[in-house]
Amino acid sequence: MKVLILRFSSIGDIVLTSPIVRCLKAQLPEIEIHYATKKNFKSILEHNPYISKLHFLEENEKSLIKSLKAEKFDFIIDLHKNVRTFRIKKSLFSVPSDSFNKLNFKKALLVNLKINQLPDIHIVDRYFQAVKKLNVKNDEAGLDYFYPEGDFYSITDQFPDFKIFSAFSIGGQHQTKRLPLKKQIELCEKIEGKIVLLGGKEDFEDAKAIEDQINMKNKVLNLVGKLNLNQSASVLKQANKVFTHDTGLMHIAAAFRREIFSIWGNT
Repeated sequence: MKVLILRFSSIGDIVLTSPIVRCLKAQLPEIEIHYATKKNFKSILEHNPYISKLHFLEENEKSLIKSLKAEKFDFIIDLHKNVRTFRIKKSLFSVPSDSFNKLNFKKALLVNLKINQLPDIHIVDRYFQAVKKLNVKNDEAGLDYFYPEGDFYSITDQFPDFKIFSAFSIGGQHQTKRLPLKKQIELCEKIEGKIVLLGGKEDFEDAKAIEDQINMKNKVLNLVGKLNLNQSASVLKQANKVFTHDTGLMHIAAAFRREIFSIWGNT
């Protein structure tokens, strides 16, 4: 049996699909799993041992659809459920598919009218609605994240003073998802022990301000903008505790069963 998973973004949401991939392979051992995503998220999935082949969306879906048609899938698992995935499924009209309930109307009620009718169910369990027809169930083993050995960034080898440390992921996709810089500095002052700062190049100025304000080089190690995603993931795996906004690194830390202090803004 050959199945296609559709999930195009973003880092955290793709990581949240990892139990689906694992359970498909564990419960249907002969299955061949293909996964379609955006090319810039390749590193999140390319080392997953349960995935047979990746397909990438670039500027538009025409070339992607062409390559998908050639595969002759038996089933499509839509874990994105938007206009784009609708068009892809329509183009592969002969292939049966299923998706999950995005609960958009109920989310809109909560955001706009503060009326909460959302069910108390984790997004991962909602994803499993899309594989119900395949009789695949959640094994409750949590999230997965795989990176190559060459991307392991050893903190203790590079910085022997940081044998025990907390990681702080300072970024966030939207301004309202991030603590104001002043509050990030206050948090770092209150965290006991060593701190490794993580984030993308767009977070460099904030990281430098935190580093300068704390003014203790033996407490803060600033790696913001210096590591790729898999290297950052390896640092999270070494951390004793993780402080993070609602980011992809938060979900990666969850995959490594770290102790997480998650700071949420508008979401």
